[in-house]
Amino acid sequence: MSDNLNVLLIGAGYMGKEYGKVLTALNVPYSVICRSQQSAYNFNEEFGVMPIFGGVENALVHIDEKPDVAIVAVNVEFLSSTVIELLNFGIKKVLVEKPAGLNKNEMIEIYETSISMGAEVYVAYNRRFYSSTEKALEIISEDGGVSSFNFEFTEWGFKIEKTSHAPEVKEEWLLANSTHVIDLAFFLGGYPKEFCTFNSGKLDWHSRASKYAGAGITDKGSLFSYQANWDAPGRWAVEILTNEHRLYFRPMEELSIQKKGSVNVENVEIDNQLDLDFKPGLYKQVETILSNRKDERLVTIEDQINHMEFYERIDGKI
Repeated sequence: MSDNLNVLLIGAGYMGKEYGKVLTALNVPYSVICRSQQSAYNFNEEFGVMPIFGGVENALVHIDEKPDVAIVAVNVEFLSSTVIELLNFGIKKVLVEKPAGLNKNEMIEIYETSISMGAEVYVAYNRRFYSSTEKALEIISEDGGVSSFNFEFTEWGFKIEKTSHAPEVKEEWLLANSTHVIDLAFFLGGYPKEFCTFNSGKLDWHSRASKYAGAGITDKGSLFSYQANWDAPGRWAVEILTNEHRLYFRPMEELSIQKKGSVNVENVEIDNQLDLDFKPGLYKQVETILSNRKDERLVTIEDQINHMEFYERIDGKI
């Protein structure tokens, strides 16, 4: 990691503060832009860094030195427009909270702008950087790869309905939130080559579906299946099967294992101190972005656009 890095953080709410904790721990100089004066004061009280408030467009003129990296942690509906403003300002590397945009067209606009400006944009899927994920990748490699896998992305609809998220964000909830699970499952087991999807039901805040099921085969030859019911009890989960083990992410911050020939499910010991000290996965994700090294865990904006094909199919859009 360069000692001369200068980072710009956009957003001083919950996620902005989580990034602030990591940047402070990494001892990286950073400045902050946010919308409201109160958020700026709250951030300054916690971190000793006074954000420039008033929004990105008004604040960028007050930035003395062009940042090397920008981290975008604003509300989902403002992600794409914020990234484009930063790219047009001349920032060459941006890490944006998932899913980067509310639809494929917003993502394409980010991609095209990044190409014209000679910049890189990465989408923050921090579960790829969990200690549990790192350990699972080790076991999968030792076992010769993934044979099959399944996952569940049930959301607690009764809670989401009462949140203050914008209606357009709730309508795109699978993309805005459930893709944390879907992305991790396909990252570990391979991306869909052929698959069938089934949807039914609807909710007051989500018109397309409330129940999901599907199955297929990945580009790595692994069979997979999934299900979710947003109007019933459940939780996020991923299960990975190799020829020797069944790996359980339930909860996803932890890893359990079942060995061939045994019905016992045991916890796997992992070095997860960073996931306890910070929002899980965030420290290693930021460290990787700032280190300027290539890493398969990083999701480019082009990757995200390509992944939209199966996100939209799962969500019943196509």
